[in-house]
Parts: sequence; C-alpha cells; structure tokens
Amino acid sequence: MQKQLKGAIPCFLAALIWGLSFVAQTTGMGKIQGFTFTGVRMVLAVLVLLPASILAEKLSKKPKPTPEQAKASKSALWKGGVLCGLCLFAGINLQQFAFTDTPAGKVGFLTALYMILVPILGTILFRQKVPPLVWFSVFLAMGGIFLICVQSGDLLSFGRGELLSLSCSVFFAMQILISDLYAPKVNVIAMSCIQFAVAGALSLMCMVLFEQPKWDAILQSAPELLYVGILSSAGAFTLQLVGQKYAEPVLASMLLCLESVFSTLFGWLLLHQALSGLELLGCAIMFIAILLTLIPAEVWQGLLHKKTKSDQKG
Repeated sequence: MQKQLKGAIPCFLAALIWGLSFVAQTTGMGKIQGFTFTGVRMVLAVLVLLPASILAEKLSKKPKPTPEQAKASKSALWKGGVLCGLCLFAGINLQQFAFTDTPAGKVGFLTALYMILVPILGTILFRQKVPPLVWFSVFLAMGGIFLICVQSGDLLSFGRGELLSLSCSVFFAMQILISDLYAPKVNVIAMSCIQFAVAGALSLMCMVLFEQPKWDAILQSAPELLYVGILSSAGAFTLQLVGQKYAEPVLASMLLCLESVFSTLFGWLLLHQALSGLELLGCAIMFIAILLTLIPAEVWQGLLHKKTKSDQKG
C-alpha cells in the first residue's frame, strides 16, 4: 500500500498539471500548426531537463556501479528513452491534430481509452496479471470519464478526428507500459530528457517538411508554449516516470486519466463554466474507482475470508 501511494502521488500531480494545460493546448493550436507546437514544447522541455539531469547525476548518493552495471543501465536508459520518445511523438501529435476535427470532450474520452488498453496490452505483450477487481475499477473509471467528457449524441459520428484520438490512445498506452519497464532501472530525469529530445526532433523534422512556421506566430504563442513545455512536459511527464517507479501501470494510467476530471473542475472553478450533475457524478466515480485500485489485494482477500467465515457460522 505504501509503495502504491508513493507512486500514486507523482501521477496524481501530473494529471493535475495536465488538467490545467488543456486551455493552453487548445488556444495554442489556434495560433500555430500542430508539429510546430509540439516541436517547440519538446525543445523547451529538453532545455529545462538537461541541466536538471546532469545536476541530479552529480548529487546522486548511490554507490558507484560496476562497469557491467553501468553498461546495462546506460543501455536501458537509451532504449527506454528512445522508445518512449517515439510513442510520445506519435501520441501527442495525433491528439493535437484530432482537436482540429473533433470536439474536445470527445477527444478526451477516446484518448482516455488507453486506461483499458494498458491492462489489455500488458497482458498480451508482457504477460502481466491483472486482478478482477482492477478490471472492474478500470471499466468503472471509464464510465466516469464517459459522463465527464461526452455530451448527448456525441458518440454517434465517427470520422478523421475520432480515428486520430483512438490511435493516440494506443501510443499513450504503449508509452505507459514502456515507462513501467524501464523507469525503475534508470535516472528518470535523464530518460525523460531523451524521450523529449526524440519526440522534439521528429516533430521539428515534420514541421520543416509539412508546415510553414512563422516566428511571430510562435512568439504570440509564448505563454501557452512555456506552460506546456516547462510544466506540462518537463514537469508532468517526469512526474509520471517517477510515479511509475513504484505504481502498477494500470493504477498509473487511471491516475493520469484524472486529467479529464481536473480540466472539468478547473473550468468550473476558474472559468465559471457550467458543470452538470452527470459531470459531477463522473468525477466522483473516477475517484471511487482509483481508491478501489489503491486497496491492496491482501486486504480484499482478508475481507472476503472474514465474510466466508461469518457465512459458515450463520
């Protein structure tokens, strides 16, 4: 339980930051094109994380590894960083372009399907065992996300934006699973820096090939880019990796999906947007589902064992 909580808190904070970044991401796309927006935010993230990574390495009090351990750690660092970077590049850009064709709520719901894809892909690719209670919590949480994100009749149409949103959820699920595989073995700040460098380099290449970036438009988007580059990217994605050192991937994916809850709540609190009863119910369901996942399996087994004994006595 303590280990799960140690991993849950950074993931919770990451979702909180992403919830606040929703407005910045949406308004930023109104000023500059998708690959330009993603490329610049990734560069800003690398500029923040590179000195932080070097400083963390120098201040580390871990015993000096053997040559074999150092080689294995370096290999894991680069494999994890590059693979996460490729998934991040695909996921973020697919989501960014989905906003141009599809309502934000629908994009949010379809993107959040990675919460279901994480246990499915984890079972297929990595033979991870997912307890029945966790499956129940995942589908319960998806019901909450549905109530928060999707308005009446919003799922009746399916086009380019919906396809992009579904595709990005696959890459986000893979990024979470790869992070779970490599984050416990490496310096997560360095791994985060590598993933942003890869995603940023690919986005800037696509910017040059497919877009016509203008410096004045980029400067006009400076507030949005600074927020998503420094806080949403460098800060939140690094918190995600820190959390995944300790939290199970399914729990991490559920906590990260709280982004939808926080974006709704902040819109209500800060922008005075209307919040329906169904949306409030969805927020409550999400929190209940996550609390169920945080309870260790041993506790549930103990409760069931006690219930069985009491039934036998009766």
